[in-house]
Amino acid sequence: MQDLRISVTDRCNFRCTYCMPKSVFDRAYQFLPQSELLSFEEIARLARLFVSLGTRKLRLTGGEPLMRKDLESLISMLAEIPGVEDLALTTNGSFPLERVKSLKQAGLRRMSVSLDALDNETFTAMNDVDFPVEKVLNWIEACLQAGFDPVKVNMVVKGGTNQDGIRPMARHFNKPGTILRLIEYMDVGSSNGWRLDDVVTVKQIIETIHAEMPLEPLTPNYPGEVAARWRYKDSGHELGVIASVTQPFCGTCTRARLSADGSIFTCLFAFQGHDLKSLLRGGASDDDLIEAIKVLWQQRADRYSELRSAQTENLPKIEMSFIGG
Repeated sequence: MQDLRISVTDRCNFRCTYCMPKSVFDRAYQFLPQSELLSFEEIARLARLFVSLGTRKLRLTGGEPLMRKDLESLISMLAEIPGVEDLALTTNGSFPLERVKSLKQAGLRRMSVSLDALDNETFTAMNDVDFPVEKVLNWIEACLQAGFDPVKVNMVVKGGTNQDGIRPMARHFNKPGTILRLIEYMDVGSSNGWRLDDVVTVKQIIETIHAEMPLEPLTPNYPGEVAARWRYKDSGHELGVIASVTQPFCGTCTRARLSADGSIFTCLFAFQGHDLKSLLRGGASDDDLIEAIKVLWQQRADRYSELRSAQTENLPKIEMSFIGG
């Protein structure tokens, strides 16, 4: 496995309708208590073992990872692991701008920012906490000023919601230092009311942009890359599209996910994880943990996106806020 996505918390300060709708994640919702979360030392230990098995990319996710107190301390620990070639973070960009500099100084190498629309009315309706788009744009600019290059901007496209914002987003981020990534609306978890009719396909997305800003395909950066790469013909700047619904990539997947409570998931659409926290806290040696990880990865047979059907869509799945996007 080349990539390990590490969820450091199941909490988020947004209530995006396609991820953590208020109807489910309300004031009464029971998030994980602190004692159930992996400590930074436990996360770093597992990350070190994954790297020893060939993992080269680490990404911190959530929930919203910046809600985890003193996250810079974890970043410093992960940045010191020999063999880590990429250390990234996905955030909604809603935090004080000073955090950008402290994250960079701690050793973070790449930043991805979730932004689903430039139109403030659409954006606030989607995040459902009335958070203004201007503040996220300021975060992206601060990332560029701090030396994060490129900053990847993730837009989940949902039909009837923000589909009209595809071209404005493509125009705005056709510039140096940023890569817009447009993502098909996915049926992650069981609470977002996903319907196939709401999916705007990558084919439709590319055609929409190409009609105004001609595009040409680029070759993948590496085998198993999730985003298909495109380039604006006029500027040469890059954008990406992720088509896990209409163009599944199960056969080339190189990602594992570590949940905030210490379970390993070998698929974003998994029904259940594999507990590593009990081994960690039960005195398991590094060799024991390595063997457990190797067995889990070698035995994986996840093909949800390839098998997606009316039957599989209705099966219970782990929420994205729990295992990271």
